[in-house]
Formats: sequence, structure tokens, C-alpha cells
Amino acid sequence: MPSSESSPPVHHTSYLYITVFTTGMTTLALEFSASRLLGNYFGTSNLVWASIIGLILIYLTVGYFLGGYWADRSPNYRTFFRILMWGGFTGGLVPVISRPVLRISAEAFDQLQMGVLAGSFVSVLVLFCIPITLLGTASPFAIRLALHNTRTAGSISGRIYAISTLGSFIGTFLPVLILIPALGTYRTFLVFSELVLLVSAFFLYKTSGFKTVLPYLMMPVIILVLLFLGIRGTDKVTPGLIYETESTYNYIQVLQEGDYRLLRLNDGQGVHSVYHPTELIFYGPWEQVLAAPFFNPPPYDPARLTSMAIVGLAAGTTARQATIAFPNILIDGIEIDPKIIQVGRDYFDLNLPNLNIIVQDGRWALERSPRQYQIISLDAYRPPYIPPHLTTREFFLQVRNHLTDDGVMVINIGRSPRDRRLINSIHSTIQDIFPSIYVMDIPNTFNSILYATMKPTQPVFLLENYTLLKERNEINSVILYAVETTLTNLKKTPDPGVIFTDDNAPVEWITNSLILDYIFSGGMENLK
Repeated sequence: MPSSESSPPVHHTSYLYITVFTTGMTTLALEFSASRLLGNYFGTSNLVWASIIGLILIYLTVGYFLGGYWADRSPNYRTFFRILMWGGFTGGLVPVISRPVLRISAEAFDQLQMGVLAGSFVSVLVLFCIPITLLGTASPFAIRLALHNTRTAGSISGRIYAISTLGSFIGTFLPVLILIPALGTYRTFLVFSELVLLVSAFFLYKTSGFKTVLPYLMMPVIILVLLFLGIRGTDKVTPGLIYETESTYNYIQVLQEGDYRLLRLNDGQGVHSVYHPTELIFYGPWEQVLAAPFFNPPPYDPARLTSMAIVGLAAGTTARQATIAFPNILIDGIEIDPKIIQVGRDYFDLNLPNLNIIVQDGRWALERSPRQYQIISLDAYRPPYIPPHLTTREFFLQVRNHLTDDGVMVINIGRSPRDRRLINSIHSTIQDIFPSIYVMDIPNTFNSILYATMKPTQPVFLLENYTLLKERNEINSVILYAVETTLTNLKKTPDPGVIFTDDNAPVEWITNSLILDYIFSGGMENLK
């Protein structure tokens, strides 16, 4: 039977390497899982990421200090593995304890109760303090146990930190690419918690005996029970929720409101797709794309429109509207998240025969497309943050190269009631790429639509096309609504703004300011 020791035998060094690899992997896995746990409720802004990363680093710093101090006071395996068992166990309890707090925060987010929301956010982040700090003790403690000769101090330290970092590398990808899409965020926490517990318990037994490990065996049993039983109920108490799931990219909800189905992602502060079995007008950004070709010189026959690309297909609201409005249209729908596509097929009738779905990043897919389109709709600007690579001059040059001579680019842009800098900057970025640019504000929303035409055009063209369309009784009502709404809500030329390039696109700086204005102005709107 193995016995306890005051100085570790050399043949136990492999235990240390396996342990620091496991704790390094778990620490990064918990960090990425924390981003998803919080992102489901607070969004995926860089403010949330900065809070998570900053506090995790603080907790690790405290752990490094404590690990070194603890190792000098009690340099034995018994202490080392006990600490890590508590770290693994408390890490597994984080999603269980945080769930009621996060549900409160979800309600606060919907009602703009900022005090409750901020309190919930801080409370959940504090929950990570104990497990991350305890796991952070692993490397300095392991170095102390492995060090038998000062002449090898450098190589031992380097080896342990290298192994820990290798574990962190794997912990960066494993939850995001495999575990969260397959098991969900909560079970991902539990998987890594159980892994640390099993490794620590086994090595505690090997180095200190069964009597030492026996009091701690309930920890992996509890986590294992939670892992198999799961955490009952849905992530959010959302009225009308009929389905929820997680993907590599998003937390996905489908809501039923009467005969309407809504697609919401992550924090839920945006409706990304709407479906109704008979209705086509949803008073949002989707149908406004259909007004784009009518900026061309009149008369413009809807039958002329045969090609369209949608970057940010989601569950296909615009694609469905365009299919019914334009009888000859073929659509390439680009969507980065394959699970959203599946949800679209299951709940939003995303089974259009004229729709070619491309599951790729929007810029990558458009750059490699051999086709040219009469409309390119850019609706991948997930609130509140826009992928910077979809806002730059270089990207918009790619868009222009994939438009026909009568083509139109359409962009859905979020704004706050008092801050139009994002619209101004995108307008400034493309103003010498496209000869004519128009901006309209969608009524009763914080959304604006920007249209950029390949030909020099005038607003009067839209008016004349609208007049001709009204005279044709067979024209679908969704087209008339889109064109009329655009005409009524056209805005003056935006003020100058920052020009975005691949080298310098300070989109997040602008949107951070927009968010703060959005919060402190006291308004809340479901931005698309």
C-alpha cells in the first residue's frame, strides 16, 4: 500500500506531468465555457470577454502565489491532490449554482433592470474565483514537488509550464469544437470537473493510500450523477420557448408567439428570423432587402431579378420573402452556423428549392463564389458587435466584384437613437466604391438599411418604380410594402465617419460607445 511522504519520490514525477496537463486543459476549458455560459445571457461582446479573461487572469495570479506558498508549507502529494480535487469539484458546481442567478439576469435583461443585470454578471464571475484559483496552484506546487536538485530547476520548471500550456492549448479547442455542440455548456463544465477529480483521486490514492482518498470519493460521484442526469429545465424561462440548443457559434432559441416563430440567439436581444405560414411582412429588416433592385432606372420588372446572395442567411426569412416576391430568383444563402440551418429546416420551413445553402464564413464564401448577383444582402452583423472583416474597404470591393452591372448591395446596420457613427463610417468606407448610396431607417426599430447601387441612380427612380408597381395588380404586396417603407423613411446623406480597412477597423470602439449610450439612454430594442 502506498504511504504518505514528506519529499516526493522521483518515480512520481510522471503523476505531476499528467496532472498539470489536465489542470492546464481544464482551466482554459472553463474559461471558454464561461464565455458561453455568460454569452447566453449577456451576449458575446468584447466587454464580456474582457471581463472573463481579466478576472480569470487575476484568479490565476492569486493561485500561483498560493500554490508556491502552500507548496513550501506542506510539500507533499497529499496536500497537492486535495487542493486540486476541491478545484475540480467547485468547477463542476459553477453551472449548477449559477443557473438560478442567470435566469434572474435573463429576466432583468428583457426588462432593462440594469442593477439586477450587473449584479448577476458580477455574481457569476465571482463563482469562478474558487475553482480557477485552486487550479492555478497546480504548476508552482508541481514544480516544488518535482524539484530535487537546484541544478535542474530551470529544466523542471520549463517542462512543467510547457506541459501545462500544451494542456491549455487543447482546452482552448476541445470545448468549443466538440463538447459544447455535442453536450451543451453545463455538461462541458461537468466533464472537465470529473476529469480533474478522477486524475487527482487516482494519484492521491497512489501516493497516499486509500484511507486518504476515501473522504473525497463523493466528489466525483456527485459530479458523475449531475453529468448523467443533467440539469433539468431550459436555460432560460422564456415565454413561448419550444426549442433550444447550442452550437459551436451560438446558443439558439426558437419561440412560438401565436402563429409566429422567432429565432433568437445568445443573449436574446435580437430576432434573427421570423416565420408565419401565410404572412410575409414582419415590419423588420428582412423585407426591406426586396426594395433594392427598384433603385435602378424604371421600369424595373420583378421578373428581371434572377440572382441574389444573402450573407447571414439565419433561418431564411429574407430568402422566403424573395422567393415569393420574385418568381425567377435563384438564391445563394451563406450561413456560418450549420445548426442554425438545421433549426431553419425544422422550424422555419427552410426547404426552398431555389435556395443553395453555403455553410461558410461570409467573406470567405463570397470571395470564392464564381457567380455575380443582382442583390447581395449583408445581414451578418450580429448585435451588438459586427465582424470587423465584414466592414472593411477591401471586403466591400469584393462585394462590388460579385455584383452585376445593375446590382445593389444591401446592409442591415444597428444603431442607437442618438448614435449613428456606425452608419456614418460604413457610408464613408464605401462612398468611392459605389456611385450611389442611400440610407433608410426602419420605423419603430434601431435598424437602418443601407443600399449601394452599381449604377449612378436617383431617389426618383425608386418613386417612379413604385408608381408603376402599384399600377400592376399582380405585384406581391411585400414588394409594395418594402418600396413604400423605403421611400417614406429615406434619410439625408450621413455625416463623415471613420474609413474601415483590413489594417484598421475600429468597429468595436464605436460599438462599445454605442452600447453604453444604448444602456444609459434607458431604451431597449430587439436589434437584428
